[in-house]
Amino acid sequence: MRESYIKQQINFYQKTASAEGAVTGAGGILMGFADFPLLIVIKIKLLFNIASLYGFNVKDYKERLYLLYIFQLTYSSQQRRNEIYQLLNDWDVYSRQLPESAAEFDWRTFQQEYRDNIDLAKMAQLLPVIGAAVGAIANYKLIAQLGEAAMNCYRMRLWSPSEYSFIAVKD
Repeated sequence: MRESYIKQQINFYQKTASAEGAVTGAGGILMGFADFPLLIVIKIKLLFNIASLYGFNVKDYKERLYLLYIFQLTYSSQQRRNEIYQLLNDWDVYSRQLPESAAEFDWRTFQQEYRDNIDLAKMAQLLPVIGAAVGAIANYKLIAQLGEAAMNCYRMRLWSPSEYSFIAVKD
């Protein structure tokens, strides 16, 4: 039931982001500049909702960092995805090594990977006439991508193989 509700939430955020992309795309280049921060807010809100629905405390700094890594996993190059996947796969071990402050997070890499991954789709949104359609479709797909990645990350975290090690068959 939880995942059914999460899928409903993802669908809601897809529709919201799609409408936002269409409106800002139709508004031309000036409105297009508003799309980036608005879309980020929608994405982060979705991640907070998914984490909460899986039972995690989003007020915890380490949990918020986990959300940022999901974000980065979703919108990075394949090489960076492989690195982030390994980190998230061993999150319990990694999170114990984290400092108590967010100052250590590599914001530059995070921003560059995100920017490079969505540049082409979002740049076409700034074009007159087709900007509304491009914005609506691009935002819809970007939210779907993030929602699926978040669900898979939390599944991996909740049902990690280490929890089922007692099932291992002896030779």
